[in-house]
Order: sequence, then C-alpha cells, then structure tokens
Amino acid sequence: MSKLLSRLRLNSLRSRLMLLVLLAITPIAVVTVLGGLREREAAIRASEDNLKRLTALAAANEAQSIDRARQILVDLVGVPDLMGDTAGCNALLADFLDRNEGFVNFGLIQPDGEVSCSAVPMLHPVNLGDRSHFKRAVAERRFIASDYVFGRVIRKHTINLTYPVIDRNGQVAAVVFAAMDLASLDTFVNDISMPPGSILETADASGNLISRRPDPERWFGKRISPALLAALRSQSGAPGAQNAQHGRAVVVMGEDGVERLHAFARVGAPTLTEYTVTIGVPTATITQVARDAQLMSLLGLGATTLLALLAAWLAGDKLIVRRVRNLTSVARRIAAGDLQARTGNHVGSRTGNGGAREEIGQLAVALDEMAENLQTKETARSLAERELRAADQRKDEFLAMLAHELRNPLAPISTGAHLLKLLHSDNAQITQTCAIIARQVEHMTSLVDDLLDVSRVTRGLVSLSTQVLDLRNVVGDAAEQIRPLITARRHKVVLDLPNGAVPVRGDHKRLVQVVANLLGNATKYTPEGGHITLRLKEDGRDWLLEVSDDGIGMEPGLVTRVFDLFTQAERTPDRSQGGLGLGLALAKSLVELHGGSVSAASAGLGRGSTFTVRLPRHTPDSAAPGSAQAFAAAVAGQSGLVAGAVPAASALRILVVDDNLDAAHTLNLFLSAAGHEVEIAYCAADAIEIAKVFAPQVCLLDIGLPDIDGNELARRLRRLPQTSNALLIAATGYGRTQDRDAASQAGFDHYMVKPVNTVQLNDLLAQAAA
Repeated sequence: MSKLLSRLRLNSLRSRLMLLVLLAITPIAVVTVLGGLREREAAIRASEDNLKRLTALAAANEAQSIDRARQILVDLVGVPDLMGDTAGCNALLADFLDRNEGFVNFGLIQPDGEVSCSAVPMLHPVNLGDRSHFKRAVAERRFIASDYVFGRVIRKHTINLTYPVIDRNGQVAAVVFAAMDLASLDTFVNDISMPPGSILETADASGNLISRRPDPERWFGKRISPALLAALRSQSGAPGAQNAQHGRAVVVMGEDGVERLHAFARVGAPTLTEYTVTIGVPTATITQVARDAQLMSLLGLGATTLLALLAAWLAGDKLIVRRVRNLTSVARRIAAGDLQARTGNHVGSRTGNGGAREEIGQLAVALDEMAENLQTKETARSLAERELRAADQRKDEFLAMLAHELRNPLAPISTGAHLLKLLHSDNAQITQTCAIIARQVEHMTSLVDDLLDVSRVTRGLVSLSTQVLDLRNVVGDAAEQIRPLITARRHKVVLDLPNGAVPVRGDHKRLVQVVANLLGNATKYTPEGGHITLRLKEDGRDWLLEVSDDGIGMEPGLVTRVFDLFTQAERTPDRSQGGLGLGLALAKSLVELHGGSVSAASAGLGRGSTFTVRLPRHTPDSAAPGSAQAFAAAVAGQSGLVAGAVPAASALRILVVDDNLDAAHTLNLFLSAAGHEVEIAYCAADAIEIAKVFAPQVCLLDIGLPDIDGNELARRLRRLPQTSNALLIAATGYGRTQDRDAASQAGFDHYMVKPVNTVQLNDLLAQAAA
C-alpha cells in the first residue's frame, strides 16, 4: 500500500479528489449498500412465497362460494314451477331464499329485461335489461358472475349471479339470478390471518371492490387505486393465465401512503368469474429486520462520510476553493469587457521535479493568455471597425454624389425628349424616338436608384408601386431595353406571347427589370447567332414566363446557386458583357416580393439553360368594382408613351432655380411651351431677388446650389411675403431618405428626383392652378 501511495501524484486536482473519495466513502458505501440490498431481497423473496399461498387460499374460498351459488341456480332452473305463474314462481324463489344463507334475493328476468318474479316483493316494476351480466348470460348462454351491483329491489351491495333458462327449442326463455350479499362473501376470508397493516381486496373486472379487509362496508363498490389496478391487470390479465399466483409479486404504493408487497390470484376459472383477489403486506413489516441492520451500517457510513467531507473542506478551501474563486472573478471581469484583468495565480503551474503541471495553475496560465490574446484582437478589431465605418461613410457619400452627378445630365435629356414630343406630336417618328429616349432615361434613372438601394433590394426591403398591368407590355419594354445587345450579337429571339391580355398586379418598372435581367443573362451566355425563346403561358392560377437559350448551359453545382449574389459562370473572352453577378439575385428577390417564384434548369454544359418565373394571375373578381376598366386603362399607358399632348393648365408664374444651365433651360422651354411664365436663377441669391419682383406662384428649386443649398433657400422664400404661400417643389439629384426628410422640414411641398417626371410635374402644376 505504501508503494502504491508513493506512486500517486498529489499535485493534481483529480488525484486529490479521487483519493479523498476512495479513502472515505467507497469501501463502506459498497459493502453497506450491497449488504442491505441482499438482505432486503432475501426477506422479500421469503415473504413472496407465503404471500402467494395466502392469496391463493383466499381466492379458493371465494371461488367455492361462487361455485356453490352457480350450483343453486342450476338446480333452480330444473324446477318446473319456475316458469309457471307469477305467484308460484315468487313462492318458489322465496323458499330458495329461506334455505340458502348469504343471499338476499332470487329472481327471474324475461328476455326483454323485465323481472317477472322475485323472492323479495317488488314495490314497482323493475327492468334489468341494461345490466351487462344479463346481456352476457343471454348472449353467451352460460353462468355469469356480475360486477359490483347496488340492488334496485333490495337496496344492498351485491353481486348478481345469472344463469340462462333454455327452452326445448334451444332458445333462452329467461334468466334466473341470485343476488349475493357482499358482506356474506367477505365472511369466507375472515379466518385468514394477515400481518398488521395488510389489506385483502377482491375486485371485479371493472376494478370495483366487492370484498375488502379491513372495513369492508366502507369500501364496497369503490374503485381500487390506479396503481394497484394497473398491477392487477398486468398480473391476472395475461392471455392463458389461470391463477395470478404464478406471477411475480409487485410492490405498490397505497392511497394511504403505505408501500405494500402485493400478490394476486384469480377467483376460480375464467368461466366462473372475472374477479381477482390481492393481498398486500407492508414492505416495512417484511424488511424490518434487514432495515434495522442496514440502518446501523448507514450510521457508520454517515460518520465516515462526514469525516471525509470535513477533511475535503479543510484542505480544499485553501488548495482549491480560493483559487477557483479568483479564476471565476477574473473570468467574469474578462466577460464584462475588462481585458486587462489577470489572475496572477500561477502557483503550482510548474513543479521543480520535472516540470509537471497542476490543473488549476494550468487554467490560470491559459486564462491569462486568453485575456492577453483577446486584448490584442480587440485592439485590432476596434481599429478595423473604425476604418470600416469610415469607408462605409465615404462609400455612402460617394454613391450619393455619384447619383446626383448622373441625374443632372439625365434631367435635360428627359425634359428635352418630352418637349420635342410636345412640339412635334404630329410626327410619328419623332414621337416614337422621344418615347424611346424617355423610357431609356427612366431606365437609367432606375439603375441609379438601384445603385443607392442595392443592399436594400437584396434584403427584400424594396417598396413596390403595384397596379394592374399587362405582362405582355412588360416583356415588350424589357425586350426593347436589351435590343442593342441582341442586335450586336445577332441573336434570333422568339417571343411566344398569348393573344389576349395577361393581367398581373405588380410594379411595372421592377417586373421590366426582372425580365430584362433574364433576357440579358441569356444574351451574355449565348454565342453569336444563337437562339433565345421567351414563352409566356397560363398554368393554373399562375402565369409562367420561361426564358430559354441554346448557350453554354450550366453544370449541376451552378444550377443550385445561380441565384446567389455574385454567382457567375466561368467568364470567357466571347462573353465580355458579363456583369457582377447581381442580376439574377435581384430578379429572384423582386419576383418573391410579387408573391411569385423563380427557378433555373439546365441539361448540362453546352446544352443551354431555362429560367422560369411564376407570377400569380390577377382576376378582376378579386379587385374593386370597375377593375376591368382600370385594367384596360393601365394597359393603355404601359408603353411608356403619353397619348396626346400634355394637358394644358392655367398659366402660372414659375421660378426655376438650378445651377445646371442645360437642365434649367430645357425645363424653361418645356414649361413655356405649356403656357407658363418662367424665370430662371442659377444661384440662391439671384433667386431671392427675382422672387421679390416676380412673386412666383411655383418655385422649382435644386438642392445642390453653389452659394446656399436649396433647403435654406426654401426657408428664406417662406419668410418672403411674395412667396410665403408659393408651391415649393424640390427637383434634385439626391434621392436618399434623409434628403427627403430634410427637404420636408425645410418647407418643401413636394420632392422630385431628377430627371423630373414631366407628367407628374404637370399634374402638380394643374393642382396649383386650380
């Protein structure tokens, strides 16, 4: 033993704890527990056999009583006067009742359930047709012992024993019954001697008590406890089981809180009764001797354990607890963000005999190293976060400025196109050319908006401007957008569209963007001279739009992720038009915002691809009244052209303020052609001076002016008596939400992003004139 102890390393936490537990608890605990279990099991096994014999004896006594009653009924059925007149039958049954103790009534039940005669006079007619034992006696044509019954005639706790009367034709002519008093049944087991605290119960098939010791009268007809019922059925209900004494005794907790060992026995054969007898003996009585011996052993074990715990506490407080508390405190400080916290608790981390490490010392070293590494990484992360915020801020500022600078040249182009169309509305070619320019400017504007909102689009935060529209017009506008690319690559494009309208509810601009992205994707990855087919068809409650090509196709791995951001096929020199891999991801997000879905398929590399968009059909019945007319009106205006000239409005005095000369002059020409009186200013100072003299009714102000911005100019115009009630409209290249909020706070009535929508502008001017 000394050699073994000398080999144990006492410098590790595990070895100390294991040594304390093994020395103080293990030997005595194992001996005590095993010895106590063996003694208890031996006592239970010895008692189990005696208990099963006692239960079998009680069941045999009750079976003898029931069998005697069965024989009485058999004899009664053989008496001819039983089926005679009622008076004779009553006298016969009364004679049987006088000559047989333990019974409280005899009777005869007709097939309809009516009791035709009874040993006890009936005060009123009685029908027993609802009794299950009567029904079984008729159906099974044999002796049946009923469940617990409270007699309707005699008003006592009984069991009814029934036997069918068979006529010469083999039919059941009646059923004779004997009502046995449960108090008499219980007398057959009174002479059975049981230990104190034991119970003897006889239950029917439903679990109702028909016999019990002690206090039988108080328990007649009550249910046995659920735990005991479950044990009873598992022991006596096994298929083919004749007697429960062949099963194991089980321990059941009684409703009085006493744990008892129960044995079960069937009362007679299954053809005689369905009763079960159980006797339960308190386990405390059975295991009393073994328990006393075990208690003494446990007292010794408790004393030993207490000494071991005391030793562990005294030694562990200094060696373990205090050091662990220090480590816990440091860990919490680190978790709270104090990365300069250190344990300083490296005692025992190394020893002088070979450098073996002790666990708590190792943990202290590791915790300090972790804190130091976290502090270094946190410093680097904070620096990177600051740089990232600064780069993100510069990116936002650059995008806002880029959008502003791109919108400024688009504004005069758009206004000039609408002006040419207005002045040459009788020239079809000029009108068509102006419409194309207007649509392309609008598309360019949408691309600028997407440049600012790309993160918002990919996160599904785009707000849609929905209306009823014809999907064929969406396809036409999308095809027109990519026509130059198709022409340059000499693709053969087939549009297979339905003859009738294709109504959907959606955002025209966004759906055009979806179809254009799909067509553009097909042109990029289809060799020159290839074929592209766009097919639009009905599929149940949806419209299916399929874009197929005979291009390079996709391998299976790419098909599953083609709609992910920045996903592209391998770029080759003949596909120099490939983008950044955003088009299909944006298309998928926009289609899902419309309540639809998009999918891709390919037979493999070199075998083309097919992209399918599924959109829900719009039915006029689901819209408001007049939806058919609204749909027709919406379809009529989806080509991007405004039929006829701009509606004329009453002449207004309008002040245009813009530092972009082209934008200001083209807007001047457009407004003048509409009959308005226009003055132009290129800076805020000139605008204020002109406003004092001109007293404009409407002011169109750019935000980015050279001297003061348009928001400050709006505030000053509101303070002038000549323009305090004027209609202030912001016309600017800045389109962010914060820009709109700042303009609203400055006093602007409306906010328009360049290039200005001239139709919307005319509507605002018409409202101002009214």
